Amino acid sequence: MQYKAVSPEDYISQIPEDRQEAMKKLRKVILDNLPEGFEETMSYGMIGYVVPHSIYPGGYHCTPELPLPFMNIASQKNFIAVYHSGVYADPKMLEWFTTEYPKHNQRKLDMGKSCVRFKKIDEIPYDLIGELASKMTVQEWIDLYEANVKN
Repeated sequence: MQYKAVSPEDYISQIPEDRQEAMKKLRKVILDNLPEGFEETMSYGMIGYVVPHSIYPGGYHCTPELPLPFMNIASQKNFIAVYHSGVYADPKMLEWFTTEYPKHNQRKLDMGKSCVRFKKIDEIPYDLIGELASKMTVQEWIDLYEANVKN
């Protein structure tokens, strides 16, 4: 689901009330752990964490006027989603995450290429998402992006 929000606060105010606290907590844990240089913004109709043009002027190769995306969180129709480009682009990070996940959540991991879906919002492993957010610096993401995704 996409919301017509102009800021992360506006986005959270528009989602169903029963998800607002979980999204606030998810946003806080990401902001508390995200390495310096990433910027919070609205991206693709979701709350996004990007490499701003001031650091990476070329932007996203598909749409250069947009900053380089890294991570997003969203309230979708049937779940809350965390999107993480590093998990998609770095096999070692994917392996780390899939190995760690069962230590933090009893449910089977519900994951696409970069999307982790949480159907039970009371079971979101905030500490694990915070650790995931902290695992890659801006420069590491740029290097990985240029080596794997951009080409």
